[in-house]
Amino acid sequence: MSITAVILTYNEERHIARCINSIKSVMDRVIVVDSNSDDRTVEIATELGAEIFQNPWTNHAVQFQWALDNCTITTDWTARFDADEYLEPALRDEIAGCVPNMSAVVTGITLRRKIVFLGRQIRHGFFYPHIVLRIWRTGRGRMEQRWQDEHIVIDGGKTVTLKGDLVDENLHDVNWWINKHNSYATREMFEVARILKRDGGETDNDNHNLVGRALIKRTTKENLYMKLPAVVRPTLYFLYRYILGLGFLDGKEGFFFHFMQAYWYRMLVELKLYEMQVISRAKDTKLVDAIGQKYDVKL
Repeated sequence: MSITAVILTYNEERHIARCINSIKSVMDRVIVVDSNSDDRTVEIATELGAEIFQNPWTNHAVQFQWALDNCTITTDWTARFDADEYLEPALRDEIAGCVPNMSAVVTGITLRRKIVFLGRQIRHGFFYPHIVLRIWRTGRGRMEQRWQDEHIVIDGGKTVTLKGDLVDENLHDVNWWINKHNSYATREMFEVARILKRDGGETDNDNHNLVGRALIKRTTKENLYMKLPAVVRPTLYFLYRYILGLGFLDGKEGFFFHFMQAYWYRMLVELKLYEMQVISRAKDTKLVDAIGQKYDVKL
């Protein structure tokens, strides 16, 4: 059994050592695909034995697929990790013990990801455990080409879920978090516009390639959430997470997390989408074309 880990980075000197140190004992190869960081990310990763590749940034999906296509991965398995994530010891031991004995019918391994926000684990709001496909047989997975909420999809076989936790704990401040989610909201707006375009019969739905909770979440979002009025859906989603999902049990940190991630962020997506709808009507052009002109993207 051999595994190659792929990590995408840009100015991750605060996180990269923690990530690599947590995985290197169970990974035969660690690849860092960097986007021209101007801090010590590359230096630190190199010192810890990672192989460094450089590629200009477009988005997560394009960058990760570039890694799969250009980094000559020949190990039995491939894994995906974010720089601000790390394996807890129990999960690390489980990977070492279970993956070598994995049945040949298993092509993907999903992990239980937990979020730590302002030092507190987010346990409620239907947010834990967040099941994510992060390890797959090399050559059997590819990255969805989406601007946001991209997933690895595998071409058949079964998936299994390990019991240990993959921790997502970003150490940057709230201002950084807000700026990141502002960027995410723009890319999410691109995806909403693509859904609206697809519902008009212009694009295909590729969701059948997803597995497990990723498929449930995507289909629920597109077939239920997106059918609600634009101003209503962020409010209902926050109440779903905070009240029905018992998010209030996560304390003050939980309130800020659920409010900002489930309400503020989703409302920001709606605001950006509405702005582009106004612009498209004023220019008498299609929504996706107006977005393409403003942001220099092709949807």
